[in-house]
Amino acid sequence: MNWDGVTSNLQDSLFYSRAFWVTKSIIAWNVGAGDGECYLYASRKAALCVADDEIQGHDVKIKLERTNCGLPQQVIEKFPHIRDYAAFELPATLNFQSLVKCQLAVGIFNSDGRCTSATGLQLPGILDELFSYTGPLGAVFATEAVSLYLWAPTAQAVQALIYKSPSEADPVEIVQLKELDGVWSAKGPRHWEGCYYVYEVSVYHPSTLRIEKCVSNDPYARGLSADGRRTLLVNLDSDDVKPDGWDNLQNEKPNLLSFSDVSIYELHVRDFSANDPSVPHEIQGGYFAFTLQKVNLHWTPTHSVHGVVCDGIVVIEGKTVEDSAGVQHLKRLSSAGITHVHLLPTYQFASVEDEKHKWKHIDIEKLNSFPPDSEEQQALITAIQNEDGYNWGYDPVLWGVPKGSYASNANGPCRIVEFRKMVQALNRMGLRVVLDVVYNHLHASGHFDDFSVLDKIVPGYFLRRNADGGIENSTCVNNTASEHFMVERLILDDLKCWAVHYKIDGFRFDLMGHIMKRTMLKAKSLLNSLSIDKNGVEGSSIYIYGEGWDFGEVANNGRGTNASQFNLFGSGIGSFNDRIRDALLGGSPFGHPLHQGFVTGLYLEPNGHELGDKANVERMLTVSKDHIQVGMAANLKDFVLTNCDGKEVKGSEVLMHDRKPVGYASSPIETVNYVSAHDNETLFDIISLKTPKDISVEERCRMNHLATSVIALSQGIPFFHAGDEMLRSKSIDRDSYNSGDWFNRLDFNYNSNNWGVGLPPKEKNERNWPLIKPRLADPSYKPQKSHILAAVENFSNLMRIRYSSPLFRLRTANAIQERVRFHNAGPSWIPGLIVMSIEDGHQGVPGLSQLDPIYSYIVVIINPCPTAVSFANLALRAKSLELHPVQMNSTDDVKNSTYDASSGCFNVPARTTSVFVEPRQNFICSS
Repeated sequence: MNWDGVTSNLQDSLFYSRAFWVTKSIIAWNVGAGDGECYLYASRKAALCVADDEIQGHDVKIKLERTNCGLPQQVIEKFPHIRDYAAFELPATLNFQSLVKCQLAVGIFNSDGRCTSATGLQLPGILDELFSYTGPLGAVFATEAVSLYLWAPTAQAVQALIYKSPSEADPVEIVQLKELDGVWSAKGPRHWEGCYYVYEVSVYHPSTLRIEKCVSNDPYARGLSADGRRTLLVNLDSDDVKPDGWDNLQNEKPNLLSFSDVSIYELHVRDFSANDPSVPHEIQGGYFAFTLQKVNLHWTPTHSVHGVVCDGIVVIEGKTVEDSAGVQHLKRLSSAGITHVHLLPTYQFASVEDEKHKWKHIDIEKLNSFPPDSEEQQALITAIQNEDGYNWGYDPVLWGVPKGSYASNANGPCRIVEFRKMVQALNRMGLRVVLDVVYNHLHASGHFDDFSVLDKIVPGYFLRRNADGGIENSTCVNNTASEHFMVERLILDDLKCWAVHYKIDGFRFDLMGHIMKRTMLKAKSLLNSLSIDKNGVEGSSIYIYGEGWDFGEVANNGRGTNASQFNLFGSGIGSFNDRIRDALLGGSPFGHPLHQGFVTGLYLEPNGHELGDKANVERMLTVSKDHIQVGMAANLKDFVLTNCDGKEVKGSEVLMHDRKPVGYASSPIETVNYVSAHDNETLFDIISLKTPKDISVEERCRMNHLATSVIALSQGIPFFHAGDEMLRSKSIDRDSYNSGDWFNRLDFNYNSNNWGVGLPPKEKNERNWPLIKPRLADPSYKPQKSHILAAVENFSNLMRIRYSSPLFRLRTANAIQERVRFHNAGPSWIPGLIVMSIEDGHQGVPGLSQLDPIYSYIVVIINPCPTAVSFANLALRAKSLELHPVQMNSTDDVKNSTYDASSGCFNVPARTTSVFVEPRQNFICSS
């Protein structure tokens, strides 16, 4: 409902749901001790109203008894936000199954019999207690029949409308479902397979205070029609929807010995190929583009599944296809060491039409005709941004169906086949696949929105509500409630579907802090239990991580223990480390855009933004270095280092500006280190914004490389935004989720980084236009192809170095504490310099065990200074250190780095990360 204008007057009180039916015997309500007698009212026809100081229109009236004991502990644990509410007891003999299908209200009456307070009820507590269900849901296929199961305990009636095709007006069959303990079911003939259906659910909806007939897709849908309005009856186990070799794909998965070996490349499906001229126009921006590899294809131009034509790759059967530019790039990254491609949302989302002929387009030549700092490009893009083919997709409708707009034909099972082919292709490139899952919110709610699903089936249950009954929107809109049993179950079932039926190798949880920790631990356990023998996949190799931000109604465990950074300690679940990002870049995404950081010139090359006197700015740099060093030690809570004041402290004792600890992880796999992602400006753009205007583009490119080097050489899981390695620009767009192909362009031919394609869209960026405009107008800011090629080479070399030694990928907190040291520490440090060493043991020698057969000692020196730096340390004398062979053979200035064993002195060029290694004697001899 629209809460604007709704008052708290008694006659409007039923628009709110301020009481909570928490168990079958208890209703909780925040009312005073002496407010009078309380009654529960129910109306099968939703006829309740408050008039003449009484509640009218009820079929049932039940007196409640106030208890003086408050709410039981188990209720407080489940609903901590109502811990102080009064408790009212109900009789034990009620027909609960009938009552939950009614409009419900409670009222308080004074001694004169006048109603002084009334409100509706929130039902998740009693629904969880009485109707939690672990049996089949969705469409279940047997040899001779198809069965439908829908969990809808508050529904009064449910029927399924069966359609022969995705678009015909009239159903061929209308099936009445029967209810048993809140689950509605029906059985039909096997020939239903390939048909479409929707549910019509008659249910009381609190947003309208009426019994509504809600037409909805199945929450457990596995396929859809092109317009997303009907659920496809498709059996994911059918050979018809499996590419050749699909059942044996596990044998082709790239090896993964430990989660510490994971490195992640974040990519949007459409970004990958929408602007790649080496990809046929018909499949640009979709799943099929990932399959353009140098292999002999055996696809005819079209193929059919269940009578639906899927537009295949238009090639002659058996013709050799060259790698597309994007595929070549991914193979290059894979060969350098990247292990996982993280795909932005690929489930069914609302913001892009699945049918491509409905998209609007902009004339590219017209866009190219405007100056680099013009407002015209963004104006044209914005005018069609909700009608083009682009969106990140963080507006989920159905979690368990691949997005149709990325398929060659959105009707039928083509999206399933083509998605599987994409996974297969990426695995064959040596890359595992991570899905971005958004279980924290839904795009729509209410009974009338075409994109609303869960809130039509069991209104008020799946979405988290506030004390008044309004839907919580802290995620952005329609927060889901994983603390409710069947919400959690849906999440777990969905994860299992993607892992088993699409052979997904990892999951990134959007706004994971809005999901309960219990749910995440169950997800981890569920995935880990999957086996090749039982499920066809090795679940123990599925890595999960997410955004552990702690805010909104769930902050500080407001709805139960949530999956926040601090709460995930010891879980083995990764969370993004924003500490290292902010220390490297400066400030935060929500602060002043000119606030500098470690790699963007803080103290060393000021940009004129006022940060206090010189001593204060230097102090900021020293503190930033501490934050980065904790991050390079996998952001471990208990890692001990010498801080900028010369004191030995733990990672948890290094504090951020808000006094929260920097270190929070128990093991390296719990830390995902990153410096940029799809959110906020790209790495190159934020560097261009924060650095002084008079430095050269070459220097900005080196800063870009310096930032990625810190992430690449840190303990923990390194995470990179697609294009970081190519100096990617979005013309300084800070939120390009709906900015079209134009601002999100990736060029895998390395001709352009997309800098200076116009002022970024006004809605999200206008405040910064005065800073952005002169930079875009200045041609000296734009990198040339030579800069991009150098950046790609440097990034590839960093990954080769990371995977040249297991010492960069230590598997335990103890190993990191024992082996990793930071040397340029304390108050006498050289400003801006990080010196990290990693020590290995020797075979047969007491002490550290030997992990690396090639190198026994590694020194990493990170110099963000605009000049070369010399650093000497007694502890680093008399080593047989030499520059890493990858850097020694590179074309970068890093090859000029030197080490003198007699003095322990290192010389490192400006804005350079140098890696020195001590080869083992037997390796030297064998070499």
